[in-house]
Amino acid sequence: MPQLAPRRETFDAIVVGSGATGGWAAKKLSEGGMRVALLEAGPKITQADFTEHKQSWQLPYLGMSPKVIQDRPIQGRCYACTEYNYKWFVNDTENPYVQDKPFMWIRQRILGGRSNSWGRQSYRMGDIDFKAASRDGYDVDWPISYSDLVPYYEEVEKYVGISGMAEGLEHLPDSLFLPPMDMTCGELALRHAVKDKFGRTVTIGRTAILTKNHNGRAACHYCGPCERGCVTNSYFSSPFTTVADALRTGRTTLITDAVGSHIVMKDGKAAGVAYIDRTSRQPREASAKIVVLCASTLESTRLLLNSGICNSSGALGKYLMDHIYQGGASGIMPQLEAKPWAGMPRRPNGIYIPRFRNIQEKETNGFIRGYGYQGGSSPSFSMGAPGFGAAYKDAVRKGFWGISINLWGECLARKENYVEIDKNKVDAWGIPALRISADWSDNEKKLWHDGREQAAEMLKAAGAANVNMTGQFSIPGFCIHETGTARMGNDPKTSVLNKYTQAHDVENIFVTDGAAWVSSGCQNPTLTMMAITVRACDYILREYSKKLKA
Repeated sequence: MPQLAPRRETFDAIVVGSGATGGWAAKKLSEGGMRVALLEAGPKITQADFTEHKQSWQLPYLGMSPKVIQDRPIQGRCYACTEYNYKWFVNDTENPYVQDKPFMWIRQRILGGRSNSWGRQSYRMGDIDFKAASRDGYDVDWPISYSDLVPYYEEVEKYVGISGMAEGLEHLPDSLFLPPMDMTCGELALRHAVKDKFGRTVTIGRTAILTKNHNGRAACHYCGPCERGCVTNSYFSSPFTTVADALRTGRTTLITDAVGSHIVMKDGKAAGVAYIDRTSRQPREASAKIVVLCASTLESTRLLLNSGICNSSGALGKYLMDHIYQGGASGIMPQLEAKPWAGMPRRPNGIYIPRFRNIQEKETNGFIRGYGYQGGSSPSFSMGAPGFGAAYKDAVRKGFWGISINLWGECLARKENYVEIDKNKVDAWGIPALRISADWSDNEKKLWHDGREQAAEMLKAAGAANVNMTGQFSIPGFCIHETGTARMGNDPKTSVLNKYTQAHDVENIFVTDGAAWVSSGCQNPTLTMMAITVRACDYILREYSKKLKA
């Protein structure tokens, strides 16, 4: 490799990754007085790059560009990767990985990362998740409990703005909510029927989208396609919130187009991060007293593996998880009159049905843990109506009131699901690529089947007709909720990180993104990732920084 060109300044901390967790790390550490280098593998982004208000007829290929699949055959399978914004997603040719078994690794390399296009569903986890092993005997508990995270959940929620409805469920703790978005008539019918007949809860989705002006950001105006950006910053993304705050301190140096290669070591500690300039392909190096990895689950682990560190336990790269999904049920609500419309308003949210399996029991129908649902009910045009001419047009306009719910199921942590460095594959910058091997266990398959059956039963109870169970097993990774591979734990012999996400083997490395997770729960993970990051930064500022001054 060519001689590295180091930056002259030694920072207090390097944060690798500028997404949901990296933005928080840069904000907290710089506001706490540290000089921070924030490394992002992609280019900057501005509101001029947002296209949520652009119509398909304004695009060269009317929203159907063949280049999306040509350059991004994996990324292009994600609903959010379209002609509007496909350049935010990695070029799969430049960023290869090896699949021992099918695994969809969806990545963005741009300032803010996947926080620019995430689904924004935001749920707390509880001790039913953090202490799951104590309840059902599988694997190990997290080294933290719900009470450890409560103040950090609250700090994140007060800043981000989470709209939702309090339900008082111990297994799905309430957040500090902004006003909830309204539910539709079909959703309210489902809510009442499911509560009356099953004792289960149907609530509006808890989402990082503002329903009133908050912290200098405007309330959502319901335009719809949030994955293309938000010029009013009504949805949470890091470039215009946490990263902007970090830069305003004057103590954060943003280094874009910095493709992380490995962690530079000196005397048993991290001395900095080596990276390749994305455009010039020249090697560079940034020096710091602390390295905080927030590059996303698999990229953070890839950096550690390529550095040959933090694996005395043998756990690095092991216990990869994702949520199993793409199964559920759908139908129509004949009791409701459909009056479909085109265009705005389009509520950027759905409904949520919290986990109800194995709340008190250890297992149900041969599986442990559980699943939740996301879905919705709204009127639609009957584009598939029979007929011709005026009769067909009238039938299309009459429409129907549809309803569907789909499950998100917990994935058990298993050593058999792992990543490692492939010795024969490198990316466009010469950095060794990952080999990924992951599949669903019988437990995920059993809860998936149970979730489909229960979905159909709940829709029927709400009066739905033409109810069908839908879907097939999702491909691992495709839920874009990958976690694990550098798990936390109290025992350095079996885990990579301690309870503050600090590496057991190299004390000045912290890994605060999804790589640190011990189990997956069934909730969307980003809110918890941010809370864990804020807690880790609080520890760095309060305790670990004392060692740096000693």
